Amino acid sequence: MIITTTPSVEGREIRGYRGLVFGEAVAGVNLVRDFGASIRNVVGGRSSGYEEELRRAREDALCDMQADAEDMGADAVVGVSFDYEFQNGMLMVSVSGTAVVFYDGPSGPR
Repeated sequence: MIITTTPSVEGREIRGYRGLVFGEAVAGVNLVRDFGASIRNVVGGRSSGYEEELRRAREDALCDMQADAEDMGADAVVGVSFDYEFQNGMLMVSVSGTAVVFYDGPSGPR
């Protein structure tokens, strides 16, 4: 399935809109990673623990959104937006977009 931040897909004509789709993921960051990140904040550098957790949460949220779009019979999700928050040791990622079908979708005419 095509997932894009753009409002359309080049070379494809949108036939219809199925509706808004969403995906959310919430992840707790553990004490060991917090300690490592605080040291890196002092001496500089990247926190690979946080980066990995962020990557995992983003992928989970995208998978949830894609599953919702597939349930609606969509060929793609356009206009995707990402939102990230970190509060009280919890990392929150949410994604949203518009599920669409194309004239020449993979399942043929609809």
